[in-house]
Amino acid sequence: MSEQPSTDPFEDCELRPDVILGTRIFEDVLFTEKIETPVNVLTGKTPAHSHASVDEARAFAAGIDSNTPHIALPALVEAQVETRIKPYTAAAFFHFKATGSLERHRAYRAAYNSDRFSVEFEADYETGDLTISVDEEDCQSEFENA
Repeated sequence: MSEQPSTDPFEDCELRPDVILGTRIFEDVLFTEKIETPVNVLTGKTPAHSHASVDEARAFAAGIDSNTPHIALPALVEAQVETRIKPYTAAAFFHFKATGSLERHRAYRAAYNSDRFSVEFEADYETGDLTISVDEEDCQSEFENA
């Protein structure tokens, strides 16, 4: 007897859908022009690669070739110094650095990839806040149709 694959998008998640349903605001998680940038101790100036605008960061995140929308997150100052990267990096909008935990990351990803849920987000680069809204779609279960 062959087993039917699970239709539960949360099967591999630590959190159940009710934990992420509704609207949540994650404060100060996005790249803004007010983030900390490194300063060269010899010159007292910020290196050229660490100067960036929100528009540049937003365009970089939007330019990622992926089925999942990306946001611009601030890069660690240490990473900027060691690897000479821009002061931002791109990540999926439900990335654990934005949502605060790997468990939430997995739950938002499961909901986003499921037809059972509607997931929307708003990235406010002025305040640095990310808003994610998850609603369960109105659909009848297979048991209701029997």
